[in-house]
Amino acid sequence: MDPEKGTDLYEESSAVSKSMEAELDKRVFHLKTLYDVSKDIFGTVDFEAILKNFLLMTTGNFGVIEGFILSQDVPSKEITHFASLGFEDNERTLLSEAGRQLLLDWNKEETVLDGHKLEGLGVLPQTVACVLPFSVDEACSGLLGLGSKIVGEPYSEDDKELLVTLVNNLVVSLRNARSFEDIKRLNLDLQEKNVQLEKTLDELQAALRKVELLESIKANLSKFVPTAVTRMIEKSPTSDILDAKERDVSILFLDIEGYTKLSERIGVAELNELIEKYFSVFMQAIYANDGDVNETAGDGLMVLFPSEDETTNALNAVRAALTIREKAAIINQEDDAASESLVINMGINSGRALLGAAKFDSLTGSRWTYTARGMVTNLAARIGDLATGGAVLLSRSTVDRVKEHFSLRSLGKVSLKNVSEEMEIFAVQDQ
Repeated sequence: MDPEKGTDLYEESSAVSKSMEAELDKRVFHLKTLYDVSKDIFGTVDFEAILKNFLLMTTGNFGVIEGFILSQDVPSKEITHFASLGFEDNERTLLSEAGRQLLLDWNKEETVLDGHKLEGLGVLPQTVACVLPFSVDEACSGLLGLGSKIVGEPYSEDDKELLVTLVNNLVVSLRNARSFEDIKRLNLDLQEKNVQLEKTLDELQAALRKVELLESIKANLSKFVPTAVTRMIEKSPTSDILDAKERDVSILFLDIEGYTKLSERIGVAELNELIEKYFSVFMQAIYANDGDVNETAGDGLMVLFPSEDETTNALNAVRAALTIREKAAIINQEDDAASESLVINMGINSGRALLGAAKFDSLTGSRWTYTARGMVTNLAARIGDLATGGAVLLSRSTVDRVKEHFSLRSLGKVSLKNVSEEMEIFAVQDQ
């Protein structure tokens, strides 16, 4: 072989080998740089710390004294984070504003800007030799700026390729940080909502306890408050329904015959037990016919039937009276000879009365009662006083409303106490 040709071949081979070695060194440097930078930026989820670490590692690996990095909120166009190395305070303000403007004018097809491209923008200080805009997501963009290399060399294509790779990794890290911030914010919102939920739950439990207390009070008061009053208050708690108003009503007075003599024959406890047994049955009959016990005495009841329809309230009153008479007879038959039997007398009158609340003031305070006042009530009481032997007596006004439904017998006209004219009274016969 020609020695000269051999020398040329050797030199060519040596040049290729050096080129490959240089390329290998470059790749190793790129990989090491990528590893070092990635290790730093992926070691935290703090957005600002990632930017600072990235700037520090990048300037160190490229042998740069000056550099800056910033992020911008796209919707508001405001700078959200800014970090710099090697710049004076007055330059930082200029860099921040110039970087914001550059991002607003950024053509996203461009990557690394340096040399004449950068000079053409004319917005950054001359000390900035290379910038690289980047997009994190639709709401966030950023800008990396580097000064000249200490060695005085320009940024090569390999440098720019490495910068693009590093920034791509930075974007991934920043997206992770933003996702973490979103999760953290959602978690805080969830914690706040949990606190609010617990507070609301406590308030609901407290309200429930109040409702339970009110229901307990209502249950106890219902023993003393007329059912009609309770219904009206529940239907319209803020209205003036309890104000006394004239309206049609049928009123029944019930009385135990011979109560005084009976109380002399038996003890108080036995008498109370006997009254409760009968009256418990009577109450069922009264409520079943939409009646309401308005007043009680030791031996009697005053019952209101306030249906809006005058025929209905009269029918309800008579039906309740007949049921009471029937139930009393059954109890009398069931009891043995040693037990006392009760005879129940009743009188009913119908008409317009002043129905509603009445207030009585005294030195000890005020007392409210719900009742029917007027002549209709007085006559019903007088008619009840006439009844004997378990009779159910009716006034003419009541009879006119119910005569088509019951068997009635006239007792003629009678004089009633404190009533100027005689009144015709009727007895309801067994059906």
